[in-house]
Amino acid sequence: MQETVTALSSSFSGRLRHTRFTLLYYCVILFFNISLVLLIVLDESLHEPMYIFLSSLCINALYGTTGFYPKFLSDLLSSSHRISYEGCLLQAFIAYSFSFSVMAFDRYLAICRPLHYHSFMTKRRLSQLVCFSWLTPFCVFAINVVLTARLKLCGIKIQRALCLNWLIVQLACPEADTFSNNISAYVILVINVSHWLFIIWTYLYLIKTCVRSREDRVKFMQTCVPHLTSVIINFTVMVFDSMYFLQNFITIEFLIIPPVMNPLIYGFKLTKIRNRILGLFYFKRTSKLRVFCSPNKNRAK
Repeated sequence: MQETVTALSSSFSGRLRHTRFTLLYYCVILFFNISLVLLIVLDESLHEPMYIFLSSLCINALYGTTGFYPKFLSDLLSSSHRISYEGCLLQAFIAYSFSFSVMAFDRYLAICRPLHYHSFMTKRRLSQLVCFSWLTPFCVFAINVVLTARLKLCGIKIQRALCLNWLIVQLACPEADTFSNNISAYVILVINVSHWLFIIWTYLYLIKTCVRSREDRVKFMQTCVPHLTSVIINFTVMVFDSMYFLQNFITIEFLIIPPVMNPLIYGFKLTKIRNRILGLFYFKRTSKLRVFCSPNKNRAK
């Protein structure tokens, strides 16, 4: 018999209304993130490290939300809120990337070490950093999920709308050996704390450097504020996630706010991206005006 894990413990009122709203919001996430990725990929002037890292962040948002929203939508329409053990493990695996740390490192080099920036940030180094931001969490969490997959579960109820690895481990039978899982959890905790400490240190150093120069302050406001805003949003969500009475709400908020706010913040704040978006709208508007005006010209003749 296939093992199942209860994903949602209570029914939703007005399922159809919630489903429509959730589907609409998921489409908004897809639209904003895919649009930003395509804009960066298709525009050669945006083929710079900062924008490449931004596209990686948007792809991570697509990757993470796709592991949650389709299953969540099916649960809203179903009276049985169940997920297979394999599906739960997959959902616990897919929502992580270190894009924020490499973006912070990029801004540190650009502002604090401008003379060394272009010599260091070559195409090869850029590729290495992008691979690091994806492969490091991929390997770490893959090991974690493999260790969890060997456990036999005695419980079937998860008090969250999203499967998380440590919640699955808590469902293991009392006689199961979870020592390696505990060690893995501590390693992941150390890695995550180091990740956020690196980001905090980077921005403290950036702020200290930018205070001395008006030019650096302008550069910081233009390129670092969007990233810092996104970091604060994600960090705040993670801190509140530790509060038991907000856990389910914050878990969903983590998949609601950042995937939409990140492309919006970067789209409006980064000058190059904002100009490209406005340029596209202006081009479409002028094209429509030309098409509309052309018959009048023919009549005048």
